Amino acid sequence: MTALLLAGLVGYLVGSFSPATLLARRAGVDLRGVGSGNPGASNTGRALGRRAGIAVAVADTAKGLLPALLFGMADHEAGLVAGVAAVLGHVTSPLLRGRGGKGVATAAGAILGSHPLWAPVVLLTWLLVLGLSRWIAAASLSAALAAVVLAVVVREDVLWAALLFAIILVRHRDNLARRMRGAG
Repeated sequence: MTALLLAGLVGYLVGSFSPATLLARRAGVDLRGVGSGNPGASNTGRALGRRAGIAVAVADTAKGLLPALLFGMADHEAGLVAGVAAVLGHVTSPLLRGRGGKGVATAAGAILGSHPLWAPVVLLTWLLVLGLSRWIAAASLSAALAAVVLAVVVREDVLWAALLFAIILVRHRDNLARRMRGAG
């Protein structure tokens, strides 16, 4: 139990760190007032350019990957806890007064760290849906759902995958509502 608590705490703290906010501050930009107001890779890319967006995506992915991988080397469950805690830290960062990102890249890192064989399917799903729809939210939700489908198919860590999907779904609820109203 202590290992799981430690994994959760470390994962949450790592996830709370916001590379998007740091990069934007260095450029003199407040991401909360630009685009979606979200401190994540997509909004950073829109506000600061593609290279900055890619850098944030890589850093946010690492925030999920490293805790999941490191704790997972000692105990699979601890790796799962660390990964989902990193996602929760990212979306509810106390450093940003609870207004973190959407959690997609961090969840991708958690999946890569805990279930590396799932990662190519999840990434391919994201790329395919993005290519067809040109809508990042649809690609992100589809990729998260692909992880749930994989978990069900292989009968492993279904609840964990469903939790990641639920977090990403909740964080995209405004995007979905706008799309349903026809506003974007």
